[in-house]
Amino acid sequence: MPSARSRAARPRRIRHALAAGLAAAAVLITSACGGPARPDSDAATAYRITDKTPAAAGNLDSFTWSLFAEPTTIDYAYSFDYPPNQILANVCESLLRWNPDLTTSPNLAASYANPTPTTWVYQIRPGVRFHDGTALTADDVVASLRRNLDPATASVWAYPFRNVQSVDRTGPMEVTVTLAKPDSTFNKYLAASPGTVESAATLAKSGKDYGNPQTGVNCTGPFSFDSWTSGQSLTLKRFDDYWNPDLKAKAGRAKFVFLADPTTRVNAFQSGEVDGGWMVPPNAYDQLRTGQAGTLYFGRNTSVADEVVSNLKGPLGDARVRRALLMAIDRKGIVKAGAGGVGEVAGSLVTDNLWSEAPAATREGLLKDLPNYPYDPAKAKALAAEAGVNGQKIVIATSPLDSQTTIITQAVAQAATAIGLKPEIDSVSAEKYTTLFTDPAAREGIDLFLTFWYTSITDPLDMYGSLQTGAFSNYGNWSHPAFDAAVDRAIGTYDPAEHAAANAEAQKIALRELPWLPLYTQPVSVFLGKRITGVQPSIAYLYYPWAAEIGAKG
Repeated sequence: MPSARSRAARPRRIRHALAAGLAAAAVLITSACGGPARPDSDAATAYRITDKTPAAAGNLDSFTWSLFAEPTTIDYAYSFDYPPNQILANVCESLLRWNPDLTTSPNLAASYANPTPTTWVYQIRPGVRFHDGTALTADDVVASLRRNLDPATASVWAYPFRNVQSVDRTGPMEVTVTLAKPDSTFNKYLAASPGTVESAATLAKSGKDYGNPQTGVNCTGPFSFDSWTSGQSLTLKRFDDYWNPDLKAKAGRAKFVFLADPTTRVNAFQSGEVDGGWMVPPNAYDQLRTGQAGTLYFGRNTSVADEVVSNLKGPLGDARVRRALLMAIDRKGIVKAGAGGVGEVAGSLVTDNLWSEAPAATREGLLKDLPNYPYDPAKAKALAAEAGVNGQKIVIATSPLDSQTTIITQAVAQAATAIGLKPEIDSVSAEKYTTLFTDPAAREGIDLFLTFWYTSITDPLDMYGSLQTGAFSNYGNWSHPAFDAAVDRAIGTYDPAEHAAANAEAQKIALRELPWLPLYTQPVSVFLGKRITGVQPSIAYLYYPWAAEIGAKG
């Protein structure tokens, strides 16, 4: 579920767990095709990661794509959820680009430099035009970035700008960002929504109407905003003057249809009414894998399913009880029954691929000797008894989103019972569940709730920064001075080895203390109907112009 890490800003990930839940369902089945095998302990649940689907053989007039919900806006300052971001990724562009292999490269900034620890200088790419035909300038970049600094905007992306002192035009096509102190994550975030560039004139003209169904947006991407029929669909059209020939759209139009019901989405895939979609319901993996309507793929992800410990004043305030609870949860069983057998038990709060930028020579050593919590109900019960567990009540919040959510909640409740706690499941509406991530009052009396937490940069700090003392998304108000110090060291250094070492120290503390309980990881899923191909399956679809690569299947 989306969540913010700013101490004062609006929450960054308001719908992340809810979003992931709405798109999923549960059943024990198998999965997909292409790429290297990723076997589970049960051979029947093996799945494969695909880096890229077959290249398009030609162009298309149009294709249709499913979304599990209608966006409330496509204003980049308020977009951190699957529906708006997978649309915006194809319409608006950032200074840098987060690629499907989770690397970062120049984009609207043709180059950039870090001449001092607190200065970033961006050379703006010449020859780029907005969808209204006007030319991109440094002033547009300044206006776009400054919106995230303006308290009146209340951007959900305020956290990445927390150390920014100023954003200034320092040349005809040059922008300089000055930081109050070194921040190793700032530049990385400019490959995601925080780096989005919109026309300054459009922002001024649209005002509070910017990004709504009538106004849309005016950016530089391979598709432009065409139309938005509330409650039904949103359509993009190819931008013929797009600057990057390598990502020029192969389809004339992309139509996004809003299909909230998972069964309806799957039926639309099978009938050919919809050509494709991300976040395929797990209970449909088998029928889509074996059917004739198209192909199911899995790709890189940075998501971990976690139980958030939101009350540290009750029995879960003792780290021994949290460890006991995690050891009593049958996480392999959850993967099989709740995620269609497609996933792996999580050994951390972040996925392994977030460590790819750590020096190869040190990566293995940095991740050694991490706390490990194998499934062991007997040992878990003994540890809980040692901590004084004797029938205390805990409340587990959930929402009747789908069978995956239900299976996870029941497994956690069974584990709590097994170690001597008395769990009470509080099932609330989807809307009320969302407020758990935004309103501390809504978390009163709640001990645990589920999130599916993904990152927007290739750095563990995108997760661990969320757990610092006082961070908005530190929902249980957990505080650990050594953890805070490790995160601060990681933020403050640009040296890869020192950065990785500090991140690894923060990870060890988080896994020892377990402010959140990591359950499992699962890959990105995407279905492509038999008309289309070209997608690179990856969580980067939230920021990378994936729809531009979709074309006709040979």
